[in-house]
Amino acid sequence: MPALTRLVAVALATTALAAVGLVACSDTVAVVPPAPAREVAAVCAALTGALPQQVGSESRRSTTPESALTAAWGSPAIVLRCGVGEPTAFRPRSKLVTVNGVDWFAEQRPDGYVFTTWGRTVRVEVSVPKEYAPEVNPLVDLAEPIKATIPKV
Repeated sequence: MPALTRLVAVALATTALAAVGLVACSDTVAVVPPAPAREVAAVCAALTGALPQQVGSESRRSTTPESALTAAWGSPAIVLRCGVGEPTAFRPRSKLVTVNGVDWFAEQRPDGYVFTTWGRTVRVEVSVPKEYAPEVNPLVDLAEPIKATIPKV
């Protein structure tokens, strides 16, 4: 292989490896945003603007697609979705847990927990991977922004 061809091949291989490295180290989390009504989306935008940069010791990450309805922290990602519907598992006598003045309906799943706010004009869902239980409780850090931006019913 001529020297120039070899140099080009090495450069292309290095560029390809660098691109793979960037994708592998991406700080973006894929999250399906809900599709709420416009007035709900406006409340959610206020909430996401008030969310902390850290939940526990976990740093905030970008979500894709970019949306004012979603947020994420840590790896594996703790994911917040604002403007969700009523959880299908909720029943009239379901127990709620209150964390710093915010009521949540908790659903245990094989991969962790999903918490959904209750008694607020807009519902917020927080998925917490089992790797965090019980050391990181994101509900503590999320309570103040939720109380400040989403009124009680």
